[in-house]
Amino acid sequence: MKKKKTKNTSAGKKGSHKKSGFFQDDRVRFITGFFFILFGLYLLFALISYFFTWKADQSFEYGKVFSVASVVVQNWAGKTGAYLSYLLINKWFGVFSFTIPLFIMDIGIRFFKIKTAPLRKVFWFLFFITLLGSLTIAYILGSSNGYLGSGFGGSFGFFTVEWLNSLLGKVGSAFLLIFFNTAFILYYFHIPPFRLKKKISEPGANAGRVEDTIHNGVSADEEDLLLSEEPRKTETVLSGENLDNDQADHRSGKDKNVKDAEEDIELTVERRHPGEDQLSEKEISTEPSGRYDPTLELSGYRMPPVQLLKDHETGNSKVSKEELLDNKNKIVETLANYKIRIDKIKATIGPTVTLYEIVPAPGIRISKIKNLEDDIALSLSALGIRIIAPIPGRGTIGIEVPNLHPDIVSMKSMITSRAFQDADYDLPVALGSTISGSPYVFDLARAPHLLVAGATGQGKSVGLNVIIASLLYKKHPAELKFIFVDPKKVELALYSKLEKHYLAVMPDAEETIITDTDKVVNTLNSLTIEMDQRYDLLTAAHVRFVNEYNEKFKSRRLNPEKGHRFMPYIVLVIDEFADLIMTAGKNIEFPLTRLAQMGRAVGIHLVIATQRPTTNIITGTIKGNFPTRIAFKVTAMIDSRTILDSPGANQLVGRGDMLIGSGSDLTRIQCAYIDTSEVEAITNYIASQQSYPMPFFLPEFDGDSNAAGEVDMKQKDPLFEDAARLVVQHQQGSTSLIQRKLSIGYNRAGRIIDQLQAAGVVGPYEGSKARQVLIPDEYTLEQLLRDME
Repeated sequence: MKKKKTKNTSAGKKGSHKKSGFFQDDRVRFITGFFFILFGLYLLFALISYFFTWKADQSFEYGKVFSVASVVVQNWAGKTGAYLSYLLINKWFGVFSFTIPLFIMDIGIRFFKIKTAPLRKVFWFLFFITLLGSLTIAYILGSSNGYLGSGFGGSFGFFTVEWLNSLLGKVGSAFLLIFFNTAFILYYFHIPPFRLKKKISEPGANAGRVEDTIHNGVSADEEDLLLSEEPRKTETVLSGENLDNDQADHRSGKDKNVKDAEEDIELTVERRHPGEDQLSEKEISTEPSGRYDPTLELSGYRMPPVQLLKDHETGNSKVSKEELLDNKNKIVETLANYKIRIDKIKATIGPTVTLYEIVPAPGIRISKIKNLEDDIALSLSALGIRIIAPIPGRGTIGIEVPNLHPDIVSMKSMITSRAFQDADYDLPVALGSTISGSPYVFDLARAPHLLVAGATGQGKSVGLNVIIASLLYKKHPAELKFIFVDPKKVELALYSKLEKHYLAVMPDAEETIITDTDKVVNTLNSLTIEMDQRYDLLTAAHVRFVNEYNEKFKSRRLNPEKGHRFMPYIVLVIDEFADLIMTAGKNIEFPLTRLAQMGRAVGIHLVIATQRPTTNIITGTIKGNFPTRIAFKVTAMIDSRTILDSPGANQLVGRGDMLIGSGSDLTRIQCAYIDTSEVEAITNYIASQQSYPMPFFLPEFDGDSNAAGEVDMKQKDPLFEDAARLVVQHQQGSTSLIQRKLSIGYNRAGRIIDQLQAAGVVGPYEGSKARQVLIPDEYTLEQLLRDME
């Protein structure tokens, strides 16, 4: 990963030093790798030869093999090969010493930039293979087999087994070796022992799942209602004629026309279960995809496995036929009371709500049905009733009714779905399940920003974790960086472990998760500098978008010596936007608006969440630059209109029930669920892998750059002279330098740099560049300080 080039900064110096490292020279890498490969092959031939020549070479003492010139060996690799093979096979690990030349050759291969498994994993794998193999073969062959017992297992295996036999007996030694070999196999080959039974029974389980769902809660008399069953999508046509006659007769006093209407209308039921098209864990690749170049520094990085996620589903949606028919009859009855006839009802069962699509009779005005929303909710005795009149592109009217027993949509079912795994998006996000049960996957890069709002406890924070987890499961650390802003200090704290993998920070940052308002303002302004620099690079490369630029860079058509670098996507996540606006106001809104207006083309995307969707928080300027908005349940219709420009969010049922709008289209989704333990497992897995030596540094931003004339030099800071000497000594006019060296806060360091500017020690603020130091040496500085007294 290319680090940010910043003039006169420590990050720049470290990057320069790294670039000029010894092994960066292709010739040195080739020579070193070639040596390791040849030495490994030499040792391999020596070990192979030992099994043919050991008897002939056994006539002399190996200790004198080099000192006595008359000694002649038969080993193919000469005296050195004879001695090394004798040492490894006879004295050490026996036949399992062959792992040593293999490991040496693996080291050599890495110098040729050939992608293999991480070196640490290869070492420990071969290490345990060597130890356990030596002990196991020595135990099996035993001392009674003479050379076989001690030779094939080596002296290490032979004497260790002898010691174990005397300590535990042969039975105890056998149990101990079986235990360690089993543990090794299960751990290194990722075999889940408790899932073996489940795997064996899987072929029949899927077939039974749909059948159990269809017949769940349906009596024998009602089975004639089921006309078709498909494994993935089930449609059932229910007619009013199949209703129990007793049920109809109990409605005494009902108008006869209403009864006739209910009996004549057919109900088509469509079920689709969330995640049923998901891939098995074996089908999901956890390897980084795409070309190798941007991921070269962390070539051994592995995406989090899906086994870290839990199956939260409670089963298929428990919507019985009785519930469907009862709701259908009540809807028909309510509409018939207002002389509204309908021709057909189709029910689509989702995880949280069921969508009843009705086709009104000719001549019925849509607005008339829309006005009956409260009456239908009253008749169904349900909260969260929402009428869509009409449903775009279908020519029907939709009535969404909450299920009595809603399902939980697990994050695992979304990650393993084909829609997510096969998504050809730059920043794919698996948000949840639609009413039809299909995974809802969208591209954050095309969104290009998200505004998330909802009342407290309705799933907003879980939604943010779902968005972040989706990206962590798809993007390599070289391709994506996050900036987390968390004024509440607890919602995003778990992601601090990803500092050197996925986080972008300012050079002077004390915390990886930004919680202080002043630091937020500085970070946003720093991000705008990064944005401007990226636009300069796009202009120089004659491209319009960051993906085009990166494609040019990966195909080596852009010269890094001219400042070009691979540009990862940057996603800014703000958890509680309302607190920032209330404390910083325009200082936050201005850089945020610039980023929202211009960030898309250079790969900078914003995800902003708030629990107070009022007009003074979500202003018209912000809304205009966030075309994609997510609304969880809110308490009032005005809040829904503020977020989505339409009502509906106030009619949601909560617990992850949400609406996502892009333009005029609204889609109802049950947000996927991921709990804190799953997030912690993902971050721990990533943090346990090799990381970059430092985070991705944003450009330095001098937050307290006031005009020099406004500084009162009569009230100089007590550390003014120390700071002046520090700046002149390093010839670097940087606020962060003063902050780090003098161990003071950023605001105080900013005031001191303003005083230094007023005194003529440093020049004015120059954006991302460090200030120019105007005093050439310490002698001139001391004269200036004396004149100021």
